[in-house]
Amino acid sequence: MSEPDRPPLPPFNETTATLKVRLAEDAWNGRDPAKVALAYTPDSRWRNRSEFATGRPEIIALLTRKWAREHEYRLIKSLWAYQGNRIAVRFAYEWHDDAGHWFRSYGNENWLFDAAGYMAQRHASINDLAIKEADRAFLWPQGRRPDDHPGLEHFGF
Repeated sequence: MSEPDRPPLPPFNETTATLKVRLAEDAWNGRDPAKVALAYTPDSRWRNRSEFATGRPEIIALLTRKWAREHEYRLIKSLWAYQGNRIAVRFAYEWHDDAGHWFRSYGNENWLFDAAGYMAQRHASINDLAIKEADRAFLWPQGRRPDDHPGLEHFGF
């Protein structure tokens, strides 16, 4: 039995690509690895920093490790480009480690979707910048970014 479609579906336009990006941001801010993994094909291939994952079980394991070490995680994604079944995204997120050191992580993602709207490939390049807690910009309560909270462009990220 095949999985149901996961709208919005490709080919993307600006509206549907923007929605797909926001839905991904919302899921990642929920920090539930099993729920996030459902947005990907069962055999999805990832490159996340220097780590590679193939399939939902490996994605769940990667995200579980990630969120075990990245505390107070808050993420903003922004559409960069789209064409057909591909979306490019810029993002930034803030978090702290076990010692209480804060970081802002910046990056780019390239996404490839199947016809049913599941992400078949995700390639992420990410850089970490140490910041002071007083320099944090993503201050909403843990979870989904409020609709009225500024996006990346507001911060110049």
